[in-house]
Amino acid sequence: MEFTVKQIAALLGGTVDGNESLKISQLSKIEEGKEGSISFLANLKYEQYLYTTAASAVIVNRSFQPRQPVQATLIFVDNSYSAFTKLLEQVNRLQPTEKIGVEQPSFMAETSRIGDRAYRGAFSYIGENCLIGSNVKIYPQAYIGNNVTIGDNTIIHAGARIVDNTVIGQNCVIKPNAVIGSEGFGFAPEPDGSYRAIPQLGNVIIEDNVSIGANTTIDCATVGSTIIRKGVKLDNLIQVGHNVEIGRNTVIAAQCGIAGSAKIGENCVIGGQSGITGHIVLANRTKVGGRSGVTKSVKEEGLSLNGMPAFDVKDSLRSALVFQRLPSLEKRIGVLENKLNNQ
Repeated sequence: MEFTVKQIAALLGGTVDGNESLKISQLSKIEEGKEGSISFLANLKYEQYLYTTAASAVIVNRSFQPRQPVQATLIFVDNSYSAFTKLLEQVNRLQPTEKIGVEQPSFMAETSRIGDRAYRGAFSYIGENCLIGSNVKIYPQAYIGNNVTIGDNTIIHAGARIVDNTVIGQNCVIKPNAVIGSEGFGFAPEPDGSYRAIPQLGNVIIEDNVSIGANTTIDCATVGSTIIRKGVKLDNLIQVGHNVEIGRNTVIAAQCGIAGSAKIGENCVIGGQSGITGHIVLANRTKVGGRSGVTKSVKEEGLSLNGMPAFDVKDSLRSALVFQRLPSLEKRIGVLENKLNNQ
């Protein structure tokens, strides 16, 4: 890759302050910038590096005003984070990574069908009665069970497991070692104290433009479907229980657990290591802070929650401040008790 600053600014709809003819050959973090690289500044916690970076160019917000002289050429855009993402996408498209064809050994049942320009990596397996679209990439050691449907342009990375009857839409990415459609955690207690396994007969439906992180597990429904709606982004190491529904464009960070039959609304944001109790509903645009536990339904849209159990983020922060002061408050109470007892 090699672009001029002027070409990058045109791609991003930005304006240049500095040398437009500089050549850019790589991307970098702002604190690790080198000559010939381009970086971005979105979080002002990193502003200090803008004045010391060796990067040739830095993408910044139009509203940003440097407080010190800057050596790098600046590209001003509406949203520097989104602009840098767009640049990453452009560079990724230029990478010669597209794979087409069949590597051996691999297996696909005679009753299954796959579209044009597809790729099947070595040791991949496709079971009976599968319908797989065009330009689908199935990387080595991926497993696709029976009666699976996969839409056009979807990528199944190495080691992923797509269990029977799963439906995956177009333009999805299933990252390495994810498991889609495994049996849900369903056991009925018996009078003798043992547990009897409840058959899990449903499936998983993943709509278009969904990303599923590495080692994430999505359980099939007991009956019906576990549903991941269009545009959802799941990080690595997430557990999604049976009959869960996740609404459009919701993002969930790593190590979260969502218990069975929970319904999560659209455009929600759930921080890492959080837990969602089963059979509750989260309204659209709910935000859950990291390491929180949501134990009851949230009916009002747009609320921000934090804590264990989770409640309004402002009240949670006030409670945390009070909790930090408890040792000193205990000492003060002790002093007052001594004074009262000595009167």
